[in-house]
Amino acid sequence: MTKVFARPLGALLRFIYDSLAGIGLDTESLSAYAIAIIIATIIVKFILLPLTLKQNKSMKGMQAIQPKLQELQKKYKNDKETLQKKTMELYQEHKINPFGGCLPLIIQFPIIIGFFNVLREPITYVFKDPNIYNSVNKSFFWISNLENPDKIILPILAAATTYFSSKMMSPSNSGQSDQAQTTQKTMTYMMPIMILFFARSFPAGLALYWVIGNIFQIVQQFIINKSLGQVKEELD
Repeated sequence: MTKVFARPLGALLRFIYDSLAGIGLDTESLSAYAIAIIIATIIVKFILLPLTLKQNKSMKGMQAIQPKLQELQKKYKNDKETLQKKTMELYQEHKINPFGGCLPLIIQFPIIIGFFNVLREPITYVFKDPNIYNSVNKSFFWISNLENPDKIILPILAAATTYFSSKMMSPSNSGQSDQAQTTQKTMTYMMPIMILFFARSFPAGLALYWVIGNIFQIVQQFIINKSLGQVKEELD
């Protein structure tokens, strides 16, 4: 499945690279290949934006009705049939699909993995010919070759941006159970640590893709939090 997405994404990256190289945007310190990764990452994020917005709106809605859901769970704790009926009525009243936050994520996942495969196997999906790929300038400021891992700067940036992105997407504590809050906090701190170690062993081009994607996500989440903040008020 991911190959279905990897091929057109690889073609997109090749088109951007050829366009940049064609107009001379390929310098010793900042290669056309690095710029192409940045631009392609942003384009992919924009393509996924409608699904992300839908997912965030659904999550906001679910967070907003958590207190009412807990009231129902407490009131009908010994009557599961009535609890299920009242819960569905609550979803319908506020026009919320309880699976609305999962479906866009499931759709996005193959695209994200597809792009990940493109950057992990650029010869297969982008350049086709190993000789062409080997001749490509792959510098990015302090990194001489994005094919090799960067051990310090990009991994730290990848971990830091993952933390801030996760923090911004975390639901407020109100309405969450203690177990849910503990799980959320664990993920917020564990994910950046995992990304730090992964980024130290993967090609730097992948780490660059992750950092740019996270920065896009942080800016996007800031705007979403501002624009959808009224959803909770509307549902209260």
